[in-house]
Amino acid sequence: MAIILEVIVYAVLFSYLLSALLYIGGSKTNNEKVLKSALILAIGGCVLHLAALVMRTSLTGMLPLTNGTEYLLTFTWITVLIYLILSFRYQLKAAGGIIMLISGLMVSLLFILTKGQLGSVSPLMPALKSPWLTVHVITAAVSYAAFTVAAGLAVVQFFPAGRAIKDEAVYLLVASGFALLSLSIVLGGIWAEQAWGRYWSWDPKETWALITWIIYAVYLHVHRNREWRGNSARWMVIGGFILVLFTFFGVNYLLPGLHSYA
Repeated sequence: MAIILEVIVYAVLFSYLLSALLYIGGSKTNNEKVLKSALILAIGGCVLHLAALVMRTSLTGMLPLTNGTEYLLTFTWITVLIYLILSFRYQLKAAGGIIMLISGLMVSLLFILTKGQLGSVSPLMPALKSPWLTVHVITAAVSYAAFTVAAGLAVVQFFPAGRAIKDEAVYLLVASGFALLSLSIVLGGIWAEQAWGRYWSWDPKETWALITWIIYAVYLHVHRNREWRGNSARWMVIGGFILVLFTFFGVNYLLPGLHSYA
């Protein structure tokens, strides 16, 4: 099963990267057939990605949320799913290239940073054997996925092809992500109190998650002011996403702490 799982994830990687290329090419030439092919590849990759998550769950007997490999696999799938769902309501074809490229790069990291872990099963840490694990991690994953799609839309809005993308879509994503990140932080505090006897320990990931939360809180606040909309708001969304990346990758691989396993 482990070999099959890796093959499926490689197929997901190929689908996402090819979809990104077709989205970019189709947007530049305004070719609807190419854009439709890109969408089909993205949907196909998303379905294969879901199959990989189901296989990983079957392999471990738990939802794929207990380590960095599983989190990255789950977070990336949610990112693509959010983009596909929103693309049926908003004109987001121009953003397909960057969203699928980011997703493809995230999947590729599974073979670089967590090589050999896709098919491996390790004993679960005692602190992770808690019902709070699922709700804490899944809310964090969905919030980060929403921030990722929002950043992708914000980047494309700087270019002529992205003028059709409404600020409403970016705001909706950030607001939803912010609410879920807030919930995740609260749930994490409850879990930490039960596992370690304290709600907050200024662990590196806790600290950087709080900094990320503050950046998006500022964005939501200043968005009410029309003078802060447009490029200023877009840069803030992109900056928040950079913090999201550091909160996951930088903290996990550079700063040791209670979340080093995640």
